[in-house]
Amino acid sequence: MPHPWRFSAALIWLALISFHGAALAEPVPSPKVVFVIVDGIPADVIERVPTPAIDAIAEAGGYTRAAMGGPIGASGETPTISAPGYMSLITGTWANKHNVYKNYGISPDYRYWNLFRLVSAEKPELRLAIFSTWTDNRTILLGEGLAEAGNWRFDVVVDGFEDDESRFPPRPMDAQIADIDDAVSREAGKLIESKGPDLSWVYLQYTDDVAHKYGDSVEFEQAVIEMDERLHAIWSGVQARQRVHEEDWLVIVTTDHGRDAVTGRTHGGQSERERTIWMATNSQRLTPDFYATPEIVDIYPSIASHLGISIPEQVARHLDGASFIK
Repeated sequence: MPHPWRFSAALIWLALISFHGAALAEPVPSPKVVFVIVDGIPADVIERVPTPAIDAIAEAGGYTRAAMGGPIGASGETPTISAPGYMSLITGTWANKHNVYKNYGISPDYRYWNLFRLVSAEKPELRLAIFSTWTDNRTILLGEGLAEAGNWRFDVVVDGFEDDESRFPPRPMDAQIADIDDAVSREAGKLIESKGPDLSWVYLQYTDDVAHKYGDSVEFEQAVIEMDERLHAIWSGVQARQRVHEEDWLVIVTTDHGRDAVTGRTHGGQSERERTIWMATNSQRLTPDFYATPEIVDIYPSIASHLGISIPEQVARHLDGASFIK
């Protein structure tokens, strides 16, 4: 039988070791994500126009040209249009699966889980947020609250402004959409800093509106500069949040499609400029795949990777993308 003193000393030694190890253990930052879609800006424009907020995000992680539109001539070919682009990002699939080929009069196939449904199912304790100039993103594309879409709900919702004519009355050339983008970006920055939702989608629309009216022009370039100023409010909110919380924020900024090469007013086809999009992120866990023309469908598994979510096999087997984050 061990001597009582030796037994007690051993227990004390183990307790000291455990206490010392606990004291030295580094806190594990909580992973958080915000992804931003700024509508209809081709890569050549974002690379030409001054965008200090995007540059700051990329400097922290990386920037790359990317692709939208799916495999040309195959079943997954996807129109380079806004709603199909959003759906390809948020479901990690092409249009032959998510079934969105246009912006209106659509019937999404909710069997292909979007990011928010995935997070709600796998980590229900996480808080979800949307900051959007277009309410259809939440109600139709994501199917919030619909039984067939998984019956999940956002914790933070900032949208619906396009229907609030008392606050945002119609203006010539739809300039009220710029005002709505301002409100959306301000609220996103403020609530990200104060509430820190775990997964957020921010959508800003006005750049696409300007391009449809003016094409490649001084007006379009100015709209891109103003978009970047709005993005600065969001990036500043993330930075302020990180200064006072043990959190690991992933920021991804991208666009949904390019534009035609002749005028810059249209999109929807499979020309190189219409398909060529871009991504900027602050992630420091990027794989070489990030710099090898990733596709918009790669963002979904990359976000899941950052959040530490193992995508269930019944969802993963349908994905058309792969993570570019370790």
